[in-house]
Amino acid sequence: MQPVLKKILKILFAVLAVVVGLYPVVYFLVERKFGLLQSKTDELLASTTWNTGFYIHITLGGLALLTGWTQFSKKIRAKKINLHRLLGKIYVTAVLLSSAAGFYIAFYATGGWISAAGFICLALIWFSTTLRAYLYIKNKQVNRHQQMMIYSYAACFAAVTLRIWLPFLTMAFHDFNTGYRIVAFLCWVPNMIVAWFIVQRLRRQALPVN
Repeated sequence: MQPVLKKILKILFAVLAVVVGLYPVVYFLVERKFGLLQSKTDELLASTTWNTGFYIHITLGGLALLTGWTQFSKKIRAKKINLHRLLGKIYVTAVLLSSAAGFYIAFYATGGWISAAGFICLALIWFSTTLRAYLYIKNKQVNRHQQMMIYSYAACFAAVTLRIWLPFLTMAFHDFNTGYRIVAFLCWVPNMIVAWFIVQRLRRQALPVN
């Protein structure tokens, strides 16, 4: 890949992570029925348990997006290892809580059981890959930690890809619910495939040369 193109993609990656990471702030500044909340019933919006899960999910999910992309910075890892570790701890804590909350609210996803299935799978993958990444680094298995973090952030980045895909799907099908059922899988499955290819490339690079 050309160095200039690679740099542009890195900048775009960071900008999208920051913009979508800050997006949950809007939910605290505007009217109650904003964005996805417009598709929820008044009964669900009145539920303290659901609201707690929803706001934990979006707030800590946003924090995970904001801190997670920095973990891939070679400069931070090489020159500011303590900052890398601190941001990593923040990321892991945010993900474990956000994914657990996301697992709960997924059962009430707009679009019914198809949407629910997609987001439940995403929550489980996000939680498990992040936990494994944490356990690997605790056991000083750096390569496996890095590989699992790639999968973890690919799942985290679903928040970005969902917002890219959903408007196009809604326009294509002229129906929000149909688009939402599709994006419940489309927002993370391609991400995980890309992550798999990246991990395979890193594994090949790590192989000893005879």
